[in-house]
Amino acid sequence: MSDQQAELEWRDGAIPVSRRFDDPYFSLQGGLDETRHVFLAGNDLPVRFEDGFHVAELGFGTGLNFLATLVAWRTAGISGRLHFTSFEAFPMAADDLARALAPFADVLPVDILTKGSRADDFILEVIKGDARETLPKWGGRADAWYLDGFSPAKNPELWDSNLMHAVANHTAKGGTAATYTAAGHVRRSLDLAGFAVERTAGFGRKRHMTRAKLI
Repeated sequence: MSDQQAELEWRDGAIPVSRRFDDPYFSLQGGLDETRHVFLAGNDLPVRFEDGFHVAELGFGTGLNFLATLVAWRTAGISGRLHFTSFEAFPMAADDLARALAPFADVLPVDILTKGSRADDFILEVIKGDARETLPKWGGRADAWYLDGFSPAKNPELWDSNLMHAVANHTAKGGTAATYTAAGHVRRSLDLAGFAVERTAGFGRKRHMTRAKLI
């Protein structure tokens, strides 16, 4: 278990930036739109949703990806439960989480994160600690992965080849992964782990992103 919390500074009073990694938690050009483009569309969601669908994520951060996914699930009218598991080494303090999500309060159910980890239509699990240690021990398999660590140049631990192999080992048959980065070594690591890798149009100022499917 990790007892370390995220250390933040705030850009423009609203965008959390990690002091440890000197990187913002979400796109300065629109965090919610980036989530929808990279992680939802990048994993062919919500089209693939079905009861019991399992999303796993490297880097819970503000919880923005989870909330956007839950809204997409509910909007699609899927019966049953969404499962969402996230691996986070440096969780945010509750006050920081509330501040980071405040700009999205009109479009996302941000209060859910203060009410518990499950409801009739979802189960959320945030596994604290270094993903290089916690993911190999995880007993689950994801239908879709959100690879959302900080920049590979600043947070290489979340992008190394061993961890990408662990991602593959915990992916269901035909499962997918998506990430905002198109860094060559990330794509090669996913390829070596057993994914078919595709570079596609990125969000905002990022020319490219990465989609992958387990083969």
